[in-house]
Amino acid sequence: ELRERYLKPAGERPASPGRGIHHAALICSDVEQTIAFYQGLLGFPLVELVENRDYRGSSHLFFDVGNSTLLGFFDFPGLGLEQGIEAIGGVQHIAISVAPEQWNEIRAKLDAAGIAYAGPDIGIPESMYLRDPDGIGIELLSDPLMFFGGIQLDEV
Repeated sequence: ELRERYLKPAGERPASPGRGIHHAALICSDVEQTIAFYQGLLGFPLVELVENRDYRGSSHLFFDVGNSTLLGFFDFPGLGLEQGIEAIGGVQHIAISVAPEQWNEIRAKLDAAGIAYAGPDIGIPESMYLRDPDGIGIELLSDPLMFFGGIQLDEV
């Protein structure tokens, strides 16, 4: 019922005013651990690392996740922050599209490092789900952008 009420056919949808997500900003517990995971293991290049302009002693770092999109992190040493839990209004996971050949390379690196992940499976052959060192949910998916489960979303 919601689909029928709100989802317009591709030809009837207005163009989005957005140009894409500039960056998502997350919180990490350890900058070096985060760099080792995202750059060292997953292969997303670190492109900036500066002191957080709003909180002295805190780092602000960015990884290039492709297509002019950044994944940003802050650490907030000394604040005693607790690990997040899934909750309404929270981020359930971040889905990052990876070319199939690199997706397989990353999967091999995860296996070699003993990092647990779920998938791919029969129902979702293009996705694998894992958690970063701070428990942030990451989906690596071999579908290109604007595809979901092999279906091109801007043509539905």
